[in-house]
Amino acid sequence: MSLQGKTAFVTGAASKRGMGRAIALRLAGEGADVIIADKFAAPRSKFPGDENWGGLDEEVREIERLGRKAMAIVMDINNSRDVDGAYERIKNQFGKLDILVHCAAIRGPVGLPLVDHTEEHWRSVMDVNVIGSFLVCRGAARMMIEQGKGGKIVVFASGAGTHGVPGSSAYCASKYATIGLIKTLALELGKYNINVNGINPGAIITNLRDETFDRIAREKGVPWEEVQQEDYKKISANIPLGRLGDVKEIADAVYFLASDLSTYITGETLGVNGGMY
Repeated sequence: MSLQGKTAFVTGAASKRGMGRAIALRLAGEGADVIIADKFAAPRSKFPGDENWGGLDEEVREIERLGRKAMAIVMDINNSRDVDGAYERIKNQFGKLDILVHCAAIRGPVGLPLVDHTEEHWRSVMDVNVIGSFLVCRGAARMMIEQGKGGKIVVFASGAGTHGVPGSSAYCASKYATIGLIKTLALELGKYNINVNGINPGAIITNLRDETFDRIAREKGVPWEEVQQEDYKKISANIPLGRLGDVKEIADAVYFLASDLSTYITGETLGVNGGMY
């Protein structure tokens, strides 16, 4: 249990099929106490069998069954008062923070040309993915600097932060900005022995596109699962490994960057995409 005695904070953790949940459980399994946060306490999952998912509360119980301490926080990462309050709660109840894994983000419009985007589309994506990342990383950095014992910060960007994706201009721009934040923060925090790295997931099976599949299914009058599987088949054809990734594979990569296996790595973004990019 190489993270024994560590305290980790994972944002965007409430979805049943999400990367955040898989990461929280992976870190807890390695011995870390874990604080989990999300804007919604129990997001719906469209996957069959997920109807009774209990969200953050159920996840706390999962972490506790692994023998670790856990706490759930409902917060909006785009609200500085929420974010600052979360770090105050962590400080009061856990006394320290060793690891931040910032997963929370939104996808925004999918398949919509830039000329058809509205200002509201762009502002909503930028507010969450860019301003939200700034607020969450700032809070962790301040706490780790004050502690004086170093730390690990892992921020989720995307393959869309290195390659353009037609129909996702707002999301791509926000993830390019996120990578800039990661690289700059790594330079600023190195003197405090704080490593800052990013994860660029490729196509991973999560709840991120549930609502998009739902919209397409309604428009075509076909079952949700049919739309999902057709999308997965189309994407898999462009991945050298021939399949979408699993959230556990993302969690393994995060564990590497959050552990002492990566003490001399900072300012990097690790692509976990099956060779897609």
